[in-house]
Amino acid sequence: MRAFVRRRRGLDSLASVHREDPLSGVANLFDASIVFAVGLMVALVQAFSLAQFLDPNSQFTIMKKDARTGQVEVIEKDHRDIKVKKMTPEKKGGPGLRLGVAYQLPDGSIVYVPEGGDVAKPSPVR
Repeated sequence: MRAFVRRRRGLDSLASVHREDPLSGVANLFDASIVFAVGLMVALVQAFSLAQFLDPNSQFTIMKKDARTGQVEVIEKDHRDIKVKKMTPEKKGGPGLRLGVAYQLPDGSIVYVPEGGDVAKPSPVR
């Protein structure tokens, strides 16, 4: 019977701690959610290869097309410079200067061959 009393006294001491502060477990939930959020951000950066944006020596080009509007965006990163170009479906016309010839090879790649000789300044397109 002595063991039963001792055991009961031990349970009462633990129960009194939980009676004092009913919100003590909320701090642990907050810590766990912060760890989960940071882990999720790291996983997304690795999944989408966004580490290239942070590297100052990286160079790449991304083409993105919006399925709803059909608008095409070209994102170019050259070392520290990031340029976003939005393509429009508008057609341009007017006088211009021939700069070279482009050929499409049987494998689908395109090769640009500039014209030989001096390159004159191009006239503005209107």
